[in-house]
Amino acid sequence: MRFASLGSGSDGNGLVVEAGSTRVLMDCGFGLADSQARLARLGLQASDLAGIVVTHEHGDHLGGVGRLARKHKLTVWLTAGTLAMAQDFDGVAVQVIDSHAAFAVDALDIQPFPVPHDAREPVQYVFGDGNRRLGVLTDTGSSTQHIEAMLAGVDALVLECNHDAAMLENGPYPASLKRRVGGRFGHLENGQSAALLDRLKHDKLQCVMAAHVSQKNNTAALAQRALAGVLDCADNDVRVACQTTGFDWIRI
Repeated sequence: MRFASLGSGSDGNGLVVEAGSTRVLMDCGFGLADSQARLARLGLQASDLAGIVVTHEHGDHLGGVGRLARKHKLTVWLTAGTLAMAQDFDGVAVQVIDSHAAFAVDALDIQPFPVPHDAREPVQYVFGDGNRRLGVLTDTGSSTQHIEAMLAGVDALVLECNHDAAMLENGPYPASLKRRVGGRFGHLENGQSAALLDRLKHDKLQCVMAAHVSQKNNTAALAQRALAGVLDCADNDVRVACQTTGFDWIRI
């Protein structure tokens, strides 16, 4: 298995997961031309994808899905709640998923799990090929026992480090948005992510990638420091998914 990011943050998200010849895109928050250019950076065309899995309906995750799927005749997997909120899906092949039920896309086994976020029926995913498992957790305001059970034992983890509590408190957002971002149905703060990682840490964990880092309420350095403290490594050893270039292929 290997995985790579098209970009990560409030301006757009996309993650490609590959097992053998099967490649699935998780979310697409970019315009059509931009999505195709970001895929090309990874050596891919949209036609190389087996389909798109969606986490929730917010524009930075769903905004580009309909156009990309329609143009390249890609199937989209998403929950009924997300589909109910989706726009620009005319002519798109859709598979509605149960947020607790695993499904397969060719060589990839995909396990969705629900998360606390201010969306209609949001999920995150664990991807596996029978030997290795990649867990993805972003866009959740808090952890749950079920989330941690789903992510237990993964070989790699893409983990949200959205904001620094002090930067959010003293930053430019209005009070209502600060409450939303920092609330139980918002986004994970660096300290929350570090505490979660500490509970999930195990000897097989090969890679942890900090993701969905706010450009206004966090810095890559602060996210790296928080996770490095748990992993007992140098700050620079923690990789960060950036908004403009995401990250290149990582093999597990």
